[in-house]
Amino acid sequence: MGKRLSAGLLMYRIKDNVLEVFLAHPGGPYFEKKDDGNWSIPKGEPDDSEELIVTAMREFKEETGITPVGELVPLGTITQKGGKLVYCWAFEGDIPVNYVHECNYFEEEWPPHSGEYKEFPEIDKVSFFKTDDAKIKIKAAQIPFIDRLQELLK
Repeated sequence: MGKRLSAGLLMYRIKDNVLEVFLAHPGGPYFEKKDDGNWSIPKGEPDDSEELIVTAMREFKEETGITPVGELVPLGTITQKGGKLVYCWAFEGDIPVNYVHECNYFEEEWPPHSGEYKEFPEIDKVSFFKTDDAKIKIKAAQIPFIDRLQELLK
């Protein structure tokens, strides 16, 4: 088995001359009370032989309900704590007017070993953050994506 791969998108906007990035908070009981250091770019694993940029766009749409449009600028890769290699592209965008967050759901046994299964959203909330705040919220391994975006936009 090869290295685990993931691909995602970092949406950004410039608001009042300040760069903001769009992050997603994982759903489910394990992340319910975890905030700083647990947010992520919307991302996921590729289907068989799927191009990574296609994966990134599909996962962004599945996790946020927003269809990415415009130029996708490569931000390279990072390796997360568990060894997963994450590819990222950035694009400029915003939340549509009257936006309501929609995403896929997953089923998990909860409480553990109870035999009961409940549905949880893959992503329970999404938000734009100024870059300093985003670097506190996002998984530490993903901070380079924000740094690279800031460098590109200078």
